[in-house]
Amino acid sequence: MAAAAVAVRDLWKFFGDYPALREITFDVEPGTCLALLGRNGAGKTTLLRLLAGFSHPGRGEVRILGAGVRAPETRARLGVLGHGISLYEELSASENLHLFGSLFDLPDPARAVDEWLERVGLSRVRDGLVREFSRGMRQRLAIARAFLHGPSLVLLDEPFTSLDDRAIAVLQQVIREGLAAGCTVIMSTHQIREAMELATHAALLARGRLLYHGPRAPEMLADPGWLYAQYGEA
Repeated sequence: MAAAAVAVRDLWKFFGDYPALREITFDVEPGTCLALLGRNGAGKTTLLRLLAGFSHPGRGEVRILGAGVRAPETRARLGVLGHGISLYEELSASENLHLFGSLFDLPDPARAVDEWLERVGLSRVRDGLVREFSRGMRQRLAIARAFLHGPSLVLLDEPFTSLDDRAIAVLQQVIREGLAAGCTVIMSTHQIREAMELATHAALLARGRLLYHGPRAPEMLADPGWLYAQYGEA
């Protein structure tokens, strides 16, 4: 299990008596990009929360970069964009990133903040309060926060939400550069075409079960609905 960036073994998650995830087992190799697909309620967000250490499994094991999900070394190497953006609304864009950078003891936080505000197109509003931002602007700031500290693994839950075409292109470029630098990316999304342009692998969840996990096939890139149709999820 130590060789995988993410190793999941026989993972279950219960809400009361309801099994939201059942017998999930898979590996994600370092430097790859996994597109996590499934209908609403399939278990994607639940799985990402378990990988991020925000929730405890009912059964099974998750290893991140060879360690437990709550180990200090894991937290320092993990970037997360959750379904709720969770920014500080009364702080500015730059203050949000400075605060986050301080948690990771970045050697030059001011430089990292400037770089990421530029990369996500928010330099001109760096001093604007987040509460005044549009949903798309908040999403771009949250993306910068997820990558700010140079993580080895990034978990993205619906990262393309509320982004226009230009911002989607920016995000795709950020992910490509991260992958080129050896970062591992897992992203849950309903925007399959955009995800498949980046993905090296795909996984399909349905009703808490893993129906498919494997390399991205050419058919998946050509037809966003192909994987669903193949596994009876059309």
